[in-house]
Amino acid sequence: MENAAETLKEAEQKTFNLSGQNALVGLDGFVDKIVTPVDQRHGMGENFDPIETIAELGNRISDAAGKSANIELFSRFDKLGGNGPIMANALLSLGLKTRYVGALGRPEPHPVFHDFVSKTDAITLADPGITTALEFKDGKLMFGNMKSLDEIDYSRILEVCGEGKFIDMLAKASLVAMVNWTMIPQMTSTLVDILEKIMPNLPPRETRHFFFDLADPAKRSREDLQQGLRVFARFQAHAEVTLGLNYNEALQVTEVLGLTSRSEDPDDLRKMATEIRNEMDIACVVVHPVSSAACATKDDSWWAPGPFTPDPKITTGAGDHFNAGFCSARLCGFSPASCLTLAKFTSGHYVRTAQSPSASQVIGFLRESSTSS
Repeated sequence: MENAAETLKEAEQKTFNLSGQNALVGLDGFVDKIVTPVDQRHGMGENFDPIETIAELGNRISDAAGKSANIELFSRFDKLGGNGPIMANALLSLGLKTRYVGALGRPEPHPVFHDFVSKTDAITLADPGITTALEFKDGKLMFGNMKSLDEIDYSRILEVCGEGKFIDMLAKASLVAMVNWTMIPQMTSTLVDILEKIMPNLPPRETRHFFFDLADPAKRSREDLQQGLRVFARFQAHAEVTLGLNYNEALQVTEVLGLTSRSEDPDDLRKMATEIRNEMDIACVVVHPVSSAACATKDDSWWAPGPFTPDPKITTGAGDHFNAGFCSARLCGFSPASCLTLAKFTSGHYVRTAQSPSASQVIGFLRESSTSS
C-alpha cells in the first residue's frame, strides 16, 4: 500500500510520540447495554434461539400491529460508551495524557467508568445516557435514553469543576476535543460561553488544536446545525480548528451550507472536504467513509485508502478511533496525507482486534501492510 510506505518513511523523521502533550475531551458519556432479542426459549440463561436479523425483528413487530407482543431482551454485558469516552480511551492508548469532562455518573461515577475516571482524572457532570444496543447478523439497532445529558451546560461545568480549574485544563491542553454535539442539547451555548468568557484570556501556546465531531446531526434542525457550525468556526480565532465528519455527516453539512453533494470517489471526497473547509474558513476538514478518508487545509487536499476488512470484530467506536489517530498525528507534526493514513490504521487495528492500539502497534500494522502489499 503506497500510502503506508510513504507514512513509514515520514515516521523515520517524525516520531509518533505524544509525550509531553495533553488533551482535554468532553462532554458526553453513555452506558452501552448489549442485548440479544430472543426468538424461542428452550430453557434458562442462554438456552434460546436469537432473533438473528433486523428484518426478522421488523416482521415480528409488524405482525403485532393492532394486537400486542412481548419480546425478551437477553442481557449480554454493559460497557463504556459515548463518542467522548471512546475517543479519550483511544488517545490514552496512543500515548497522549488525557483528561475528561462529561456525563459519567452523579454523585459517583457509574461502575463501567471507574477505571476510565482513574486514568483520565475525570470530572463528571451528570448521569450518563443509556444505550440499549440490539446486535444482529445484518446490523444493529441502538435505542437511547439521554435525558440526563440535558443537564450539561457551562454553568454545570463551573459548578462541578470550578472556573479556575477549568481554565487551567484548557490552558494546558494541546488538543481540546468536543464531540457528540448532536446528543448534548446545550453544547452550542456552552461553546459560546467558552469562546466569550475563557478563550480570549488563555495564555498563548505554540500548539493549540480544537477538534469537533457532530455525531449524526439528522435529528437536529437545520437551524441548529447551521448555528453549531458557525460557533465551531469562531474557535479558529484562538486555535487550529478541525471538523471531523463521516460520509453521512458530510452530506448533511454540505446540504445545510448550500454546497454540492458528492460521491465517495477520491476526487469527490477531496472536493467535499475542500468546499466545507472554505465555507467555514477553518484549519482542516476531514471526511472519512468506511474504506477511505480525505482532508483539506488552506494549502491543498489529500485522500488515503484504509485497510478495509469485511469481517470486523467491532464497528462501534471505529470513527472515534479514526479521530484519535488523526488528532494525534497532527500533534506530532505529520503531513496531512500521513495523518489520514495513521488515522485509518488506528481505526483499522481497532476493528480487527476490538482493542485500542498503542502508537507502536499502529506503526507495526502499517509496516505489515506495506510489506504485504
